[in-house]
Amino acid sequence: MRKLLYPILLLSTVALAACGTTEAAAPAAPRPGSEGINITAHQDRIRAQKVDAVANLVPKAVRDTGKLTIGTTGNGTPPLSFRADDDKTVIGVEVDIAQLVADVLGLELDIQATSWENLFLSVETGQYAAGFSNITVTEERKDKYDFATYRKDTIAFEVKKNRDLTVKEPKDIAGLKIGVGSGTNQEQILVRWDEQNKAAGLKPVEFQYFQNTTDYYLALQSGRIDSYAGPNPTAAYHVTVDGQTKIVGTVSGGGQIPADIAAMTKKGNGLAEPLRQAIQSVLTSGRYAEVLKRWNLGNEAVATSEINPQGLPRK
Repeated sequence: MRKLLYPILLLSTVALAACGTTEAAAPAAPRPGSEGINITAHQDRIRAQKVDAVANLVPKAVRDTGKLTIGTTGNGTPPLSFRADDDKTVIGVEVDIAQLVADVLGLELDIQATSWENLFLSVETGQYAAGFSNITVTEERKDKYDFATYRKDTIAFEVKKNRDLTVKEPKDIAGLKIGVGSGTNQEQILVRWDEQNKAAGLKPVEFQYFQNTTDYYLALQSGRIDSYAGPNPTAAYHVTVDGQTKIVGTVSGGGQIPADIAAMTKKGNGLAEPLRQAIQSVLTSGRYAEVLKRWNLGNEAVATSEINPQGLPRK
């Protein structure tokens, strides 16, 4: 029987750092939930076949190690990169995608759990070949790193299951009480929407801020807020394990600018292209879609992997 985790979610570094915040908090201890999502240390991950033509593109320095050493913030929020029920094994969609890439490249996956800050430093110094940790492509990050995209960066609006509400455009949030993390991209997007609404004579949004994600969900269930706007993976996981909420709309993490999640490697080290081709290979084979389906993230799928697409603008 597979065990399901319904964690007490906090504003974790991995989920929010991709969304442009500097806030960080250690996740609280998990508690049991319903059956359905495998959060045990025995993951039985979806695997891919080695593709020699792609593996041969890997720089010799990496190929000679026999490993693809990746950094990820393993204490992050499910379903991204987090600890299994043994409190040791790092699991999640980020690790699953990294495993597919390593398989195509004919390398053993070496997972290094680290802090958000050390992840970037360790990729820059070459200690880690790549970062797989819900990393959003930004123009500033492209100064030091190369990126190969594999998911859309998406923000979701979550409401109580019985709520009749759809969010597609700014006017849909007029007059609502919305919980949102301070300093995040989603807050910036909603503030812009609210300004547009007020200029059009619509009711303003009442923004509410809490200390951690648990507080947002308590406020949602009690009716103190109408919706919680946060990273789509977190919302998708919560909807699956909780069963009392639903997602009623999504928006790009860049607002009007498409935002991408990508594998990150040191700029100019020659690894970005084999990473891109490996991702494209599992896109074509269907293994990639299986991984996203496993974590209820099919709506974040990309059609093709790109190197260094337009990133979020410099601040």
